[in-house]
Amino acid sequence: MKVLVIGGGGREHALVWKIAQSPKVETIYCAPGNGGISGLAQCVDIAATDTQGLLSFAKDKGIGLTVVGPEAPLSVGVVDLFMENGLRVFGPNKLAATLEGSKAFSKELMQKHGIPTARYETFTDADAAIHALDSFGCPVVIKADGLAAGKGVIIAQDREEAVSAIHEMMQDKKFGDAGSRVVIEEFLTGKEASILAFVDGKTAIPMVSAQDYKRALDKDMGLNTGGMGAVSPAFYYDEKTAKAAKRNIIEKTLAALNAEGITYKGVLYFGLMITEEGPKLLEYNARFGDPETEVVLPRLKSDLVDIMEAVIDGKLAGHTIEWRAEKAVGVVLASGGYPEEYKNGYVIEGLDTDAAEDAVVFHAGTRKQEDAIVTAGGRVLVVTALGETTEEARQKAYTRAAEIRFKDVQYRKDIAQR
Repeated sequence: MKVLVIGGGGREHALVWKIAQSPKVETIYCAPGNGGISGLAQCVDIAATDTQGLLSFAKDKGIGLTVVGPEAPLSVGVVDLFMENGLRVFGPNKLAATLEGSKAFSKELMQKHGIPTARYETFTDADAAIHALDSFGCPVVIKADGLAAGKGVIIAQDREEAVSAIHEMMQDKKFGDAGSRVVIEEFLTGKEASILAFVDGKTAIPMVSAQDYKRALDKDMGLNTGGMGAVSPAFYYDEKTAKAAKRNIIEKTLAALNAEGITYKGVLYFGLMITEEGPKLLEYNARFGDPETEVVLPRLKSDLVDIMEAVIDGKLAGHTIEWRAEKAVGVVLASGGYPEEYKNGYVIEGLDTDAAEDAVVFHAGTRKQEDAIVTAGGRVLVVTALGETTEEARQKAYTRAAEIRFKDVQYRKDIAQR
């Protein structure tokens, strides 16, 4: 089988890495890919949102399975286009991807179908949004309605910060049209967890839990980022919580989608807050999370291609998915200045070091430049390690991270510490 993976980040490197382990797979292409992916797949210079270019390539190469990594191509309907042309593709269609594409849409679905979540209001007028702040108190959560590359959520500690966030989103267009509408939510207190689930329209099978670290600096300080690291399993996601989340959130979501006439096939991400009242839903993502994927897939024992084909065919029910017992920790190595201004093009050293079998370096923002690999993004690498305990995995990940060097590298030193 020939496989095409759409995207070019750390999540896509992890997907390519896992797909390459399937005996069903003959050749992997990745569009556009990156410097690390090029060691496992043939990288193709087609943008992830160039749906017609991707379709033409898939037809020309006789691609048997296309896997969509990022949210942007999902939101513009790449899955719909491939299906209309008789091609097998893993990911939700454009309507189903609205779960991530619109915070307002997803919150309305949660409220209508009794899925536990934070109290919220939606606004298209900045003055009305500011006027409503007093009814929420502080801290308060301000979200851009549309896609903002994982950075469109501000947790404002006081009213001044909340007003500034509303102005930046709605008037200064910091996130473009994504901030034309905002959602204001009450701030929930608790512990976060990320749950990814395989969904085939009728059945949802959760994967092992994960927990990511959004803030740029140690001790959860600094700006929100796309994620500075992750651990699997999540520290506070015990069996009781998992059962409650499956019953009250995952299964209710699937029932809600079916009630609304939406057939969801692919991976559905549930961002949870574990509160004193039980788990509550913060948000959906319509694809594999990043950097959660880089700690979840190394724990997967089963053939990922088998699972994806079962999802596409609506045959997930009864499918057994096996996981490794080892814990996983992933540390993001980022460019200095990320998530704000940073420079690219620095040579990365230390990638050739022989790594242990239970440690792997996923490339998130790199490109090949002659015989070198250079930085080409804010999040550059994700160093993931497995261990019998979380602390063992953590030590292995940081030991490997210390062997890698590039100018102005920055990374958190407290990933996977309770």
